[in-house]
Amino acid sequence: MGLPEFWFLIIAILFVGYFVLEGFDFGVGMLMPILGSSHTGGDESVGPREELADPDARRRAILNTIGPVWDGNEVWLLTAGGAMFAAFGGWYATMFTAFYLPLFLILVGLITRVCAIEWRGKINNMRWRMWADVGIGLGSWIPAILWGVAFANVIRGLPIDGDAQYTGGFFNLLNPYALLGGLTTLLAFLTYGAVFLALKTTGVLREDSMKYAARLAIPTLVVAAAFLLWTQFAYGNGWTWIPVLIAAVAAVVMVGATQVRREGIAFAATFIAVGGTVATLFGALYPNVLPSSTDPAFNLTIDNTSSSDYTLTVMTWAAVLITPVVIGYQAWSYWVFRKRISVEQIPANTGLSSLRVPSE
Repeated sequence: MGLPEFWFLIIAILFVGYFVLEGFDFGVGMLMPILGSSHTGGDESVGPREELADPDARRRAILNTIGPVWDGNEVWLLTAGGAMFAAFGGWYATMFTAFYLPLFLILVGLITRVCAIEWRGKINNMRWRMWADVGIGLGSWIPAILWGVAFANVIRGLPIDGDAQYTGGFFNLLNPYALLGGLTTLLAFLTYGAVFLALKTTGVLREDSMKYAARLAIPTLVVAAAFLLWTQFAYGNGWTWIPVLIAAVAAVVMVGATQVRREGIAFAATFIAVGGTVATLFGALYPNVLPSSTDPAFNLTIDNTSSSDYTLTVMTWAAVLITPVVIGYQAWSYWVFRKRISVEQIPANTGLSSLRVPSE
């Protein structure tokens, strides 16, 4: 394995890490307006304070499940983008040109989400928190859909000419395969978020999260299976059947686990299914990094877009020294914040005003 192949593998691993970690973050953000409403059904084993908890307490409990880790999960995307820029400059330049509008919308969504999460508790006012929740929702729904659309288009190929220039328009990206990819990531992250909430909460909130996971699991399995089979038969190769089958088996286990309320098994299975799907996409892409639908001779590959051996060597040494520290720190943070969260642990906000901003 040469250095270009090695760095293609590293970038693939970074994107796998991003989607298996940030995926449930997006799901939690998308589910906040739904699971953050007052509980309407009952579990008699739950205490009265939690049963009658106000919606804001539920939403704060939901947000607290990802509070210590969401920003660390986004580091995987930053690292993947930086590695792509440094190792495969041609890939980075053409892809960001072709996906300028979708990536811009993803960036706006992520920035909105960051600001909403960080600033939600800064002002003790219901109107402020309501708009913060809108920002968290939009910042989760938009990337959840557009990441699937973007990656499906990368696998399918784009109209690229001999000068590595994108010659299509925005509507070239809205093809059936790409839209199916967007629907796949949307449903997968919704299910993933519901399972994660069930794993990280107690009482009514845990019960409600698992109910939504069970409802979402079968539609997610059907849509993801259609997308994976389309990918495999149209763009895959012999060895990509391995991650396809791994993802398929994990998805079936996820469905079964959600139906019997085994959130730990469901989370692990969803983790593997998401990782297997991303691995399938990168396996189908190799040795290209951006196929050309205009002419296969114009394909961007790991060979014609890679940086010099010296650059890749320096990057390799930096990765060897820094990566274990980063992974170790993130694993430690997950261990420290491993306990479940209850709505009962959320302090009452008796000072919250109504939707009307109080006068000075």
